[in-house]
Amino acid sequence: MRLLSTRRRHPATRTIVLAMALFLMGALYAALAPTPRSSADGGMSTQVEEGKALFAVGCSSCHGLNGEGTSQGPTLMGVGSASVDFQMETGRMPAKAPGQQLPRKENQYTDAEIAAIAAYVDTLGPGVQIPEPEQYQSSELEAANGEERARLIARGGELFRTNCSACHNFEGGGGALPEGRYAPSLMGVEDKHIWEAMRTGPQQMPVFSEETLTDEDTKAIIAYLENLHGQPDSGGLSLGGFGPVGEGLWVWVLGIGGLAAVAVWITKKGVRAK
Repeated sequence: MRLLSTRRRHPATRTIVLAMALFLMGALYAALAPTPRSSADGGMSTQVEEGKALFAVGCSSCHGLNGEGTSQGPTLMGVGSASVDFQMETGRMPAKAPGQQLPRKENQYTDAEIAAIAAYVDTLGPGVQIPEPEQYQSSELEAANGEERARLIARGGELFRTNCSACHNFEGGGGALPEGRYAPSLMGVEDKHIWEAMRTGPQQMPVFSEETLTDEDTKAIIAYLENLHGQPDSGGLSLGGFGPVGEGLWVWVLGIGGLAAVAVWITKKGVRAK
């Protein structure tokens, strides 16, 4: 006991204990720390490096060199590859200038370059991944018989009217929102981009997670929009595509307005006759 007590008082004891503790913590971290996804294989690592270089040139001025975000753009940590794929394939990114809403425009990058940047951003934090075709394509709808097909489309229409029509209107034609913003038209939008928008919630759009709307639900909504937008145009004025609301408004304005004008005209004629 006296020998141990003497060694504890040795000047080097604290230094040795601290060094051993640091060594132990380092060993535990090396054993338990997750391996970055970018180093999983050589091909992915090369793609990530290419994406990092492209990101530094075209994206870092707004989002920061490491995707941490700046006063000009939000952080990209944890947004996932699906968000990058949506924003860049639709031409919304890179933005010409910061604004409340970024419109769709011509894409400036190749598919390979977008995939590389998405792979790099994906390493910054876990997020929604770019979907596989079976997650948004309604292949089973094409193989279904008439009754089942109608049922799936009707279900998609019900889900769309419940969750989406308040902003995009009942046929997906888009609509105005507060503070100068708007919900864009969904006519002609690719199926994958509809899925990505629902899962990532770009700009003012809410996020519809897997717990809120499953992939089967999103496929039903996409099938409804495809069926709706594929209907032949019967002619006439669309009245903004707002359905019975817009039609009723114009019937009221023109009908009641016309009756009021006729009543005024009859009254004037009666006064002149006297």
